[in-house]
Amino acid sequence: MNLQDSFLEYCKKNKFEINNQQTEVINLLDKFLNQKETFFTRIFKKNKKLCFYLNGEVGVGKTMILNFVYDRLEIKKYRQHFNEFMINFHNFRHKDNKKSIGAFVKELKKNYDLIYLDELQVTNIVDAMILGKLFEIIFEENIKIIITTNTKLYDLYKDGLQRDQFLPFISIIENFSIQKELKIKNDYRTKNNEKLQEIFFPLNEKTNFRISQRFRELTRNKNKEKKVIITKGRNFEIENFYSGVAKFKFKDLCDKNLGAEDFINIANICKHMIIEDIPVFNNENSNQQLRFITLIDIVYEKKIRLTLSLEESLNNLGSSNKHSETFKRTLSRLFELTKSP
Repeated sequence: MNLQDSFLEYCKKNKFEINNQQTEVINLLDKFLNQKETFFTRIFKKNKKLCFYLNGEVGVGKTMILNFVYDRLEIKKYRQHFNEFMINFHNFRHKDNKKSIGAFVKELKKNYDLIYLDELQVTNIVDAMILGKLFEIIFEENIKIIITTNTKLYDLYKDGLQRDQFLPFISIIENFSIQKELKIKNDYRTKNNEKLQEIFFPLNEKTNFRISQRFRELTRNKNKEKKVIITKGRNFEIENFYSGVAKFKFKDLCDKNLGAEDFINIANICKHMIIEDIPVFNNENSNQQLRFITLIDIVYEKKIRLTLSLEESLNNLGSSNKHSETFKRTLSRLFELTKSP
């Protein structure tokens, strides 16, 4: 059975709506993964496509398609959220300042022929300055890369500091990639959202009672444990932790100077997270919103259930101007993570 027929069978079995745009992505991936090396691709490396760059709006099925393909690959492969990939990269170099980008890539080459990076986004200048060189060496080592992102290639790191130094990355990806935008009108994750039972709003006494009641249900017959998460010398104490069920105030997670690595370490010990007092977002709390976006990306990747209390409904949470496009993905994921099992 070829890849397209296998995908159609997979959709039928899981009662997924079959979409021509998605099958087109499958066929392009098949072409990408089964390129034949020729004399010209050996001599002129840029003729060989080493990257598949898939972008599209939230909830159109990018991750579903690539997970389907990835699970069927019988090669040395590696899948990771882009945030975790970059954390691992920086940690590798931090352990020994003499370790070069090339040394990191050679370690990858020893173990993998293909790397799948989910949800690529560039939000800080440190990553922006280094990505061009990192991917240049990755492609020199003939490692294939698959990327999903909500952002078109030329819009990455848009309006970022010193963006001119990020442009080599865009040029490298353009030269070595097959690019495809997946367009579907509906966000599959928000369909049937009347099933939501894990969201409480607005913030008032009734909401406080209901979310406390839900917390008691989740922690019944479980013992309270003291948990202190240590990340690069930073201590974060979880005051309410019961065998994988943890309760947080939004401000304790997003008002503090925490980043992706802190959130990964927190998420690694959680199965269900309750986050209370999520505010409406605007330009005044854009930094907190960015931390929240990062947190939810990680929670989604780790498949952690969520219960939330909010100032307004999900559809009325607002956004800062800076993060309005990225926040669409967050809202879509919140719809999915808070649905009843």
